[in-house]
Amino acid sequence: MSVPLMVQAKSPSDGRRLRLTLAAVIVVALIGFSAFATGRLTGNPGTPSNTSAEAGFSRDMQVHHNQAIEMSMIVRDLTDGPDVRLLAYDIATSQGNQSGQMLGWLNSWGLPQAEAEPSMTWMTRPPITGGTGHDGMDMDDTDNGIVHEPGAPMPGLATAEQMATLKTLTGLEAETYFLELMIAHHQGGVLMAEAVLERSSERVVVDLATSMAKAQTSEIQLMNDMLAERSQ
Repeated sequence: MSVPLMVQAKSPSDGRRLRLTLAAVIVVALIGFSAFATGRLTGNPGTPSNTSAEAGFSRDMQVHHNQAIEMSMIVRDLTDGPDVRLLAYDIATSQGNQSGQMLGWLNSWGLPQAEAEPSMTWMTRPPITGGTGHDGMDMDDTDNGIVHEPGAPMPGLATAEQMATLKTLTGLEAETYFLELMIAHHQGGVLMAEAVLERSSERVVVDLATSMAKAQTSEIQLMNDMLAERSQ
């Protein structure tokens, strides 16, 4: 003989509590959906925009780095000089790694790799309050008085003619010309790094730009010494 199940009836207060709980869940869900939709439409607060200094620096510095990598690979085929070959290898590997990081930033920010405006436009914009140079000093001037024009060549970038000339040289001549080009290239890279430090407080950008400026300043001194040795 089966025993009937006893079902306990819910009191009116239980029903009211259930309805209030369901209503609260629905409100929370609606708020969450609204926040998600707003984020999709407007972007997350604090994420660099498509025309920000961070985005412009990431794109332009990749181009700048890629030429340094190309020059380094060219000179390694033109000379047996161990010090120049080692320097070229270090530049190629370090700047290749940094280019990858900057591409990663754009992807994480949901921004395209393609330029949103003429190159170097970001360097025409005024510094932000509290921007810092690579030595940590406050930077209130605009790129040390240097005027930049949107679409103008990046500072220190070698011309097509200079790259072609490098490929025609060998031995000591190739080493000397490479050092001359790379010193100017690094000087332009330091200028760009310091410019973004004046215009950004984005932690990853500040950290990498600071590292770039310090490393390339040190390499400029090294290359000047190497160039002096070859002129004796």
